Amino acid sequence: MKKNIYLDNAATTPVSPSVAARINDEMLDDFGNASSQHYFGRKARAAVEVARKIIADSINAKANEIVFTSGGTESNNTAIYGIAKLRSHLGKKIITTKVEHPSVLNPMKDLESQGYNIVYLDVDQTGHISLEQLKDELTDDTILVSIMSVNNEVGSIMPIEEIGKLVKDTNALFHVDDVQGFGNIDIDVQKSNIDLMSTSAHKINGPKFLGFLYEKEGINLPPLLLGGEQELKRRPGTENVPAISGFGVAVKESNIDKKEQQKKYQNLQNIIINKLKHDHVDFEVNGSISGSVSHHVLNLWLKGIDTALAITNLDLAGFAVSGGSACTAGSLHPSHVLAAMYGESSPRLRESIRVSFSRFTSEDDVTSFAAELADMCKRLV
Repeated sequence: MKKNIYLDNAATTPVSPSVAARINDEMLDDFGNASSQHYFGRKARAAVEVARKIIADSINAKANEIVFTSGGTESNNTAIYGIAKLRSHLGKKIITTKVEHPSVLNPMKDLESQGYNIVYLDVDQTGHISLEQLKDELTDDTILVSIMSVNNEVGSIMPIEEIGKLVKDTNALFHVDDVQGFGNIDIDVQKSNIDLMSTSAHKINGPKFLGFLYEKEGINLPPLLLGGEQELKRRPGTENVPAISGFGVAVKESNIDKKEQQKKYQNLQNIIINKLKHDHVDFEVNGSISGSVSHHVLNLWLKGIDTALAITNLDLAGFAVSGGSACTAGSLHPSHVLAAMYGESSPRLRESIRVSFSRFTSEDDVTSFAAELADMCKRLV
């Protein structure tokens, strides 16, 4: 029987068995409403607060700075719209980049239509911004800088600590979309002078439809949603206690040596690259596999092979990869990330695939994939 191998972990990750076990236990044992005052409510509240403390400690934050949300999209929207509303009296300029996730770019486009001045920083061919361009754009009317930690399509790591230093002494606040970074690279919100940060549980082997927004104490964002007074009046809706508890387990499991984990991912990248080179496949890496990158993502330009054709053939052979962000994969538009890096007319936009790993990805699986990928490329060219 054919084994299906999953290599699309930048889209979502398989739930860790221990996370699934915790969620199951909590669903049976802690079914109370965490806002209720009786025993069952207090028991559920305790489970939520244990997870909140684990998560806060993992990024060097205070527990009361963690707001549970439905995921990265809600966290990004809450941060961006909240700051736009809260600080519009100080200015209407917001700085972001051309390679952000749609959950950042689409709110920015909406704010543009409302009269906000949105500046989209350029990136080079490795997917990194210029700190000089950012410095030049940080004018007195800038109220927010929103930049991702790790790009979801090519793995480039933005210079978050350096950005934080630049923003710290201005009127702007600093928001980081850490959905791809959380669990893959170390982030210290205090050291990096981060004011707001978004994450998602399902990217670190946790449950879907759950994430958190780190909101630095004292900012007091207006809530995106209106309703009850959960999450210290910052995010209404009955807390999903089992999923939150499972999220805490996922974060604890991800608190491993990130440098060692990156070495593992780099080895997996090399297995694929070396096989393609050995078989004389005509390809290039989109972005870089050295320098400031997270090696859990490998984006390959397979010259002369249509993206959809490659994905379909690999899927039929039992290998799951993607053509870029899963949030835009169903659209007819080419990758905005590769367009920003190489230009809209580059063939890379139509001939590239993204391979991505998690801590559960094995060398054997990647070796099998590399062999199939090389065979496919020789067959289709």
